[in-house]
Amino acid sequence: MQRHDEPFARDADLAWEPTGEGVARKILTYGERAMMVRVRFEAGAVGPAHSHPHVQCSLVESGRFDVTISGRTERLGPGDSFLVPPDAVHGVTALEAGVLVDVFTPMREDFVGR
Repeated sequence: MQRHDEPFARDADLAWEPTGEGVARKILTYGERAMMVRVRFEAGAVGPAHSHPHVQCSLVESGRFDVTISGRTERLGPGDSFLVPPDAVHGVTALEAGVLVDVFTPMREDFVGR
């Protein structure tokens, strides 16, 4: 697991962890106030609707996604991004295989078993 407050992370040293059918995440780096995570989706995979108290900023690194935030859905592709306010219900559907890069503030303690 990534070391807390380690300033550098090398992709090759980090493991993918399955989070659901066709979905896996890799925790890139984090500190108490922020966390960056790469999330890989197979075509057709769903990140089910959920909410959390964290602010989430996400970048579509690759692929195409239908992203729903608070009942509004947009189709996003590479280079597009979205912001999820605290406690907003949100989810995604991968229209093709792709990767999202998520940044959370504060960090997601539930992702590291704290």
